[in-house]
Amino acid sequence: SQGSNPAREPPARTNPRAVIMAESLQYRGCLQGHRNWVTSIATTYEQSNLVVSASRDKTLMIWELTPDGETIGYARRSLCGHGEAVASTVLSSDGQFALSGSWDKTMRLWDLNTGATVRTFHGHTKDVNS
Repeated sequence: SQGSNPAREPPARTNPRAVIMAESLQYRGCLQGHRNWVTSIATTYEQSNLVVSASRDKTLMIWELTPDGETIGYARRSLCGHGEAVASTVLSSDGQFALSGSWDKTMRLWDLNTGATVRTFHGHTKDVNS
């Protein structure tokens, strides 16, 4: 019978670049430091050894990856200032700033070199999720 046998269907078309990327990814370890769920991570092409994570513990963390070291990386700095969980973060293209959105109804612009809040954006009436 010629029914809908998945084994006889042609393989799905895939993006060759995605396949190459997936084949080159490998698990290297776990970065530990947040005290609650991680809700978002961000990095840039220009500074691929820099990762910023956001968490329900109300903080962001700046991570320095050490691909040739004994450990995968370390927490360079913890960014505190939000009053509720931090739901999302994004980095500027040059990796100098992060913007975070929180359940405290604010967004914060962070200077990643100093760890300081450059500006707090008020005006949302509900959680800022992305």
